[in-house]
Amino acid sequence: MDILVGYATSHGSTREIAERLAARLGEAGLKAEARALETVDDADAYRAFVLGSAVHGQAWLDAAKDFVRDNSDVLGGRPVWIFSVGMPGALRGPWKRLAAKEIPVIVESLPGELSYRDHRLFSGVVTRDQLPRTGRFLFHLVGGRFGDYRDWDAMDAWAAGIAAELAHT
Repeated sequence: MDILVGYATSHGSTREIAERLAARLGEAGLKAEARALETVDDADAYRAFVLGSAVHGQAWLDAAKDFVRDNSDVLGGRPVWIFSVGMPGALRGPWKRLAAKEIPVIVESLPGELSYRDHRLFSGVVTRDQLPRTGRFLFHLVGGRFGDYRDWDAMDAWAAGIAAELAHT
């Protein structure tokens, strides 16, 4: 089975997550490749999709939304999983608890009526240079911490679940 692990990234964290997911699917015996969504010219070449994007302003990046919109006919008839990469792991206190409320907002911002089997919100990498001065101040004010918050074990487990589902189709 050919699987596209497609991604839209701003600073590279989402690309690295997509590459990890594709590698784990490959280790499970599936043929998977990680590619930037803006470089995919034939979505019909894939039998399943794992699509992800960095989240800015509680929404996927335009490249990811454009891919979903432009390929809705292909995606509608095939297995699709989606993931978002944000900063819940970098937040503390009440802000961390609010992160789960971001999930429906992200999904509702996707174009059309994307049918998917599962959605995960993963934490990514947040560094000082990714935010403007005002953004750094606000991030610090809400208790944010810079660093790499990717939970590789959770991602590996999710990939294993996807592989198990695909093995039964």
